[in-house]
Amino acid sequence: MEGTASRRPPHGGNETSSLPLHTMKRGYDVMRYPSLNKGLAFTLEERQQLNIHGLLPPCFLSQEAQVLRVVRNFERQTSDLDRYILLMGLQDRNEKLFYKVLTSDIERFMPIVYTPTVGLACQQYGIAFRRPRGLFITPHDRGHIATLLKSWPETVIKAIVVTDGERILGLGDLGCYGMGIPVGKLALYTACGGVKPQECLPVMLDVGTDNEELLKDPLYIGLRHKRVRGQAYDDLLDEFMQAVTFRFGRNCLIQFEDFANANAFRLLNKYRNLYCTFNDDIQGTASVAVAGLLAALRITNNELSDHTILFQGAGEAALGIANLIVMAMEKKGITKEEALKKIWMVDSKGLIVKGRASLTPEKERFAHQHDEMKNLEEIVNKIRPTALIGVAAIGGAFTKKIITDMASFNKRPIIFALSNPTSKAECSAEDCYHLTEGRGIFASGSPFDKVTLPDGRTFFPGQGNNAYVFPGVALGVVSCGMRHISEDIFLTTAEVICQQVSQKHLEEGRLYPPLASIQDVSLKIAVKIVEQAYSNNTATFYPEPVDKEAFIRSQIYSTDYENFLTDSYSWPKEAMKIQTANF
Repeated sequence: MEGTASRRPPHGGNETSSLPLHTMKRGYDVMRYPSLNKGLAFTLEERQQLNIHGLLPPCFLSQEAQVLRVVRNFERQTSDLDRYILLMGLQDRNEKLFYKVLTSDIERFMPIVYTPTVGLACQQYGIAFRRPRGLFITPHDRGHIATLLKSWPETVIKAIVVTDGERILGLGDLGCYGMGIPVGKLALYTACGGVKPQECLPVMLDVGTDNEELLKDPLYIGLRHKRVRGQAYDDLLDEFMQAVTFRFGRNCLIQFEDFANANAFRLLNKYRNLYCTFNDDIQGTASVAVAGLLAALRITNNELSDHTILFQGAGEAALGIANLIVMAMEKKGITKEEALKKIWMVDSKGLIVKGRASLTPEKERFAHQHDEMKNLEEIVNKIRPTALIGVAAIGGAFTKKIITDMASFNKRPIIFALSNPTSKAECSAEDCYHLTEGRGIFASGSPFDKVTLPDGRTFFPGQGNNAYVFPGVALGVVSCGMRHISEDIFLTTAEVICQQVSQKHLEEGRLYPPLASIQDVSLKIAVKIVEQAYSNNTATFYPEPVDKEAFIRSQIYSTDYENFLTDSYSWPKEAMKIQTANF
């Protein structure tokens, strides 16, 4: 179709700049198509062949020089929101350069394109909005979603991130403004996992919003009515899932993102055995949290079943983590009943105990025989947990008293403040390390700066970022064509992440490998998933590759520019000589 790009040879081989790229586009269309545009890096011959000679200044810049120019512009910006807008604008103009910049210093740029800045960007999406990315689907599209999907220019889509915007990070209902999350997630699919961006699709299911401020906002870009719920909502989801598999195949990965608690577990249970799908807020968060706990065990020098774990929060993140902890304990030979006794939860109404009114089945599983309690400080003092995990998006919930109490009855207290963005973190890294005199084992959802104690010890807080999980999982799943994603994949992923944490990292306070190594971590996760998929017959791409790492590497996206020079173009050789001589 017009505008598609293909390379030669069509089958096999790594996507590198040494292979020529075929495109039917010419002139301005080439530079307006982000996956083709190279800016001033187009050679003279390419400019002539693609009919863009004269449309660019007579200057040639390498991709490295272009990266330098972007970084200098990045440094000139005065706010993270401006930096976000700068990078998103680059993604809209020059896709290869965007990912080259992102991967040049992933620790620096990831907090801008993803948490915590993406939360601010979603809140200000009416201002930040420049050019639509992805598909916007509404209840008005019922009956022809399959047709709507055909408007997307790419015919091969292997991964979709979809949200309805009802629970964006810890910020709540942002409606259509939540589109920043699927866009940011998929950017990390590519930057951290190497999934090809042209094979990714962000989707916003705009069913309205209950956020009154947005409904009154003149810049709001979504439907201006209350959220559609009930059967109409379910019918829209059903048609969407069916249309995706009809259009892109049963191997198309569909990641659910930032759905409210009322829908998250329900939709996961409904679709997990019918489609290739997972919920990152439930399963991705669980995987990265368990990875941190497994790494912490190397400091506490005991087993997971030796710990008592208290959750501040009992939503999809907390329940997902708790369920995976139970699975991890069972794998070590502990019964499910024994594992459940090790986990306690606190929600907005207090400690979850047996007999308490209005408990969902998911919460009931972790209810214990105990008196009802509401104050978190009192609960911590009574339960005396060895690990405290915050996932309720209540900023400062871990007070100084709670942290000092944790340090008083634990030699090495485990304190995870996992809520995003930073303003919602239960405590800061500085408070944790100072109040525990450096004995606290800390992880957070958003990045914190290093902390130096009065005695000179310096700690580098571990960021329990889901980016350690979903890019590698996606790469593995799409590489071997899995049609369903089982829960054990996320435990396997947690184990692989933990294995990448060295003793030196632990001594520095890190429970996760440095973000700079995240591409290598994603590759190792993908290789392990593919190995297991072929061993348990859940892979659908055959013949089975002998060297699975080489097989996966051959599918990883290259950030280097494409080569457009090929004999298939019918540019007259004499004209080329004349143009080159004149230039």
